[in-house]
Amino acid sequence: MPVFVRQVVTDLLVVVWIYAWVRLALWLRDLIEKLAVPGRELEGAGQGIADNLTDVGTKVGRVPIAGDELTAPFTRAAEAAQGLANAGRDQQELVADLAWALPLALVAVPLGLVLLAWLPLRVRWMRRAGSAAAARGSVAGRDLLALRALTGQPVRRLAKLGPDVAGAWRRGDESTMDALARLELRSLGLK
Repeated sequence: MPVFVRQVVTDLLVVVWIYAWVRLALWLRDLIEKLAVPGRELEGAGQGIADNLTDVGTKVGRVPIAGDELTAPFTRAAEAAQGLANAGRDQQELVADLAWALPLALVAVPLGLVLLAWLPLRVRWMRRAGSAAAARGSVAGRDLLALRALTGQPVRRLAKLGPDVAGAWRRGDESTMDALARLELRSLGLK
């Protein structure tokens, strides 16, 4: 497979891979957010009970003579119901924190791999290819590309250029120098 095609396919696979992880993280966030529903219901029910008990306690407190004594159980029950409402609110806050923390942690690993492993390799290739492309326009650049091919290409590829490619390079054979430079450029995905 030519280097250019391999680079494009790899780039597309990385983009699809990141997209898939982001979608998975968003799905996880939505799933976790559904866990807040019982907390909202608990908060609503607890607050409703607390409000009703407080209202009843206020009305009972208006009863002559025994009103103050009858108010205390309603006040304690209203405080307990308010505790339920607070527990529901706390549960919702915990779910909201988890709904962001877990998806971020899930995406951090694949993005870290891309940023720390794939991206440096890609940037290194871009620098090498850019330098090679700039060098190919001059005779000195061609000679450098030929030397680089001679020192860096596999022996089997060099052998295809001729039986004494190193000797031809030492003699400065133009056709060998051009063939070595083309070999190096092709290995970088350039023509």
